[in-house]
Amino acid sequence: MKIVCFGDSVTRGITFVSGRFKIIRENYPALLQRFLGSGDEVINKGVFNDNSDLLVRRLDKDVLQLHPDLVLINIGGNDCNFRWDQVSLLPEEEHVPIVPLSRYLANIKILIEKISSSGAVPVVLSLLPLDPARYYQSLMKRYSHSIGHWISCCGGIEHWHGMYNRALKDLVRKMGVPVLDIRTAFKQKGNFSKLINEDGLHPSAEGYRALAEIVSAGIPELRVMVEMHA
Repeated sequence: MKIVCFGDSVTRGITFVSGRFKIIRENYPALLQRFLGSGDEVINKGVFNDNSDLLVRRLDKDVLQLHPDLVLINIGGNDCNFRWDQVSLLPEEEHVPIVPLSRYLANIKILIEKISSSGAVPVVLSLLPLDPARYYQSLMKRYSHSIGHWISCCGGIEHWHGMYNRALKDLVRKMGVPVLDIRTAFKQKGNFSKLINEDGLHPSAEGYRALAEIVSAGIPELRVMVEMHA
């Protein structure tokens, strides 16, 4: 079975240590390949800082042309994020997420429909949980404390993060598409502070292993769906 992991920096394998972004070799697709063995092929098509707009643009080249059997879609964290440089400069103004919710859902629908039409099985992964306190601390180090003022007036990032995740799960349920609730399972994997890095967003090495284990546990059922779809 050929599996394409399609998403952003969490799929690519980005970690954040000592104030710097780094690529970790043992990312979740690499570990998933190890867990599944040589009988399956796992391809990593994650790109740092991608959102659903960008996934739609590169779907044909990075996914459909590979003729996969299964496509694991993990996107949304950058969609519901904000342009923090603008927020820090204009903390009294209204700001909207980088990809508004309605367009995000429309993009997910496009991805699902095109992947399904190609003969592959699309699987949507829920958004990973984040650590808002560490995320805000990281942001204020990079920009200014005026971000804290804006957040106190408009609600925290976890508000939008949760909103997008709930809307995503509702959409895929209505479309009858399989979903892996990695958000809930990840929280149950152990000490959350050890699974997420100091930026509050990206998994640690331990977190990537936990993510791979969660996805791997769902593969047997997804394999049956692929066989039925063939």
